[in-house]
This record gives sequence, structure tokens and C-alpha cells, in this order.
Amino acid sequence: MNRLARPFARRSTARTLIAAAACAALLAGCGGKDDKGEKTGGDKPSAGASAAEAAFPVTLTNAWGKTEVAKKPLKVATVSDGDTDIALALAIVPVITPDAEDGGPVPEYKQRALTKLGAGKLKTYDDTDGTDYEAIAAEAPDVILGMNTWSMDTDYAKLSPIAPVVTFTDKAHSDTLTWQERLKTAAKALGLSAEAEKVIAANEKATADAAAAHPEFKGKTYTYAVVHPEQITFMSYADQDPGVFEQLGFKKTDKAKNYKADKNAVSLENLDELEADVLLMTYPFGDNGLLSAKELESNKLFQSLQVVKGKHYAVIPSENTLSSAVAYPDALSAPWIVEKLTPILAGAVAGK
Repeated sequence: MNRLARPFARRSTARTLIAAAACAALLAGCGGKDDKGEKTGGDKPSAGASAAEAAFPVTLTNAWGKTEVAKKPLKVATVSDGDTDIALALAIVPVITPDAEDGGPVPEYKQRALTKLGAGKLKTYDDTDGTDYEAIAAEAPDVILGMNTWSMDTDYAKLSPIAPVVTFTDKAHSDTLTWQERLKTAAKALGLSAEAEKVIAANEKATADAAAAHPEFKGKTYTYAVVHPEQITFMSYADQDPGVFEQLGFKKTDKAKNYKADKNAVSLENLDELEADVLLMTYPFGDNGLLSAKELESNKLFQSLQVVKGKHYAVIPSENTLSSAVAYPDALSAPWIVEKLTPILAGAVAGK
């Protein structure tokens, strides 16, 4: 997935992935290759069969063996919020999903998709203790999407007897595949590869259009930092692959070379390391963070930074799930991220 360090998780994945949440990747672009899907033989379809129907059966290799999808799935279950977003992006309303919001408000981008698809409310299971295999089995899905989970090592043996499980080819891919690669693999299993390409193209256009509308972004240096419970984390380190900020035209600072995934803490004595044309910060842990926005902004060294004096500093909000979506971009949230982030970046560049 294209991410700088995963400092926090969207709630459905956080429960099973919390141990790695502070140091996985945040923006868009970590490496990884497409999962390989091989079509099996099967009877030749009739002349009237659709291209999607003609693609089945499909066999997908995964880290635990092979998954065969005999015919185009109609009922899709998901085991993570990211997988739910994949389904919705492909215009499929899952028959059951984990309760990512704990009964709370659905993120704006997800609600938009549900409304567009004419769906009222997703049917969910309580994933407090992990994947609810019985709840998934009760819905008799044709396929189970597990492209965005770190619990598949435990889940696969219990999910595969229920329905074909679509997941990654290598366990390391749980953290390295881009959202585009995850989408494409899921789409193969669903007979929706053409639709997946359209989703990717639409998202790329949204980003390109935003960049073209804001030529002032091009070449500006940026620092992105997250206040964790134990440290201020320098997210835009040198080896991190480009993500949404850089897709919009920004570039990393020279100080980025001082940081890497396993060496990314910024002490209060070294806040000048955050200096850039634009400084972006987020506080996803609220009161559980190392310090609040008010406390950091009252720090004398922080106040002395040129980027702060020039008002080229902005906070990416977590209350509306934007900071979490930036951390976990996917096929459904990517254009919404650009929509919500662009005015924040424009204000920071302008010093407003």
C-alpha cells in the first residue's frame, strides 16, 4: 500500500494490526508486485455470454495455496474495512462486513458510495475479537475478500471452507501492495477487471486535475509529521515512496534523509528538523498523543520555525477521518482525500 509510516489505523484493521500500526507505511507507493491470477480452462462460453462470465473459472495463487472461483460471484463478504472499500469502489455492496465504525458515523466517502448504490446501511459483524467466521458463514458468500488484512495467517484456514478467499500471494504483501494492486487482484476474482481499470483512471485524473489547478504546489518542500503517544514521528522520510503530497507536486526536504522507517522520532529539542516550505501535522491519538496541538504550538522552538512564522503550517484533521484515510488510501477514499486535502495544502502554501 502506498503509505508513509502507518501511525494509526482505521478501526476495523486496527484491532488485528495494532502492533504494527505505528511503523507501517502512510502515503501512496510502497513496492510489491501484482498478485498473479491464472485463468483455468472450463467449457467454452456461449456466444451470448458476457466477457466477465467468460473469464470463469479463475484460479488465484495466494500465500496459503490456491483459490478457485468457479463462476462470477454475486455475494461478497469482506474481512476488513479496506476490503469493504474495494467492493464498494467496484459497485458491489457486501453481504457482510466488519463494523469499522463501532456503530458510529460512516465516513463521508463511504456514505457517498452507499448512497450512489442505493444501499441504506451495511450489514456488519462485531470484530472486537477478530473476524467473526460464523457471521460470515451465515451469509453464504460466493467469495470472501481479504486483500487488506494482516490477520489472514490466522483467518485463512477458517475462512476457506466457507467460500473462496481472495488474498495476497505473499505474506509480506499485507503491507507492501499498493491499493491499485489490491483492487486489481480482487477485481480478477469478481470478473470486474475492466471496472477496476476505470476506477484507477478516475482516481489518477482527480489527482492530476488537482495538481494542474494548483501549480503553486510544484516544487514546494513539505514535512509531514504525526504526533504518536510516544513520539513526534517524521513521516516524509527520504526512502518513503511518493504519495498523495508528492503526486500533487510537493517534494521532500533535505532533512528527510536523516530519517527512515525505523528511525523516525523527532525530539522536542530538534523541532527545527520539521522546517520546510509547508509543514503538515496530525494528532490522530487525541489526548493520548505525546502532546496536543495547543501544547506543541506554544513551544518556543516550534514558534521560531520559519514555516510556522509564515503561517505555512496546517493540521490535517482526524475527526473527519482524513488523516486516517491519508494513512490508508484505497480505491474508494483516494479521490476524497484529494478533494479534502487540496484546500488545506492551498491554504498552507498561501500562508493563510
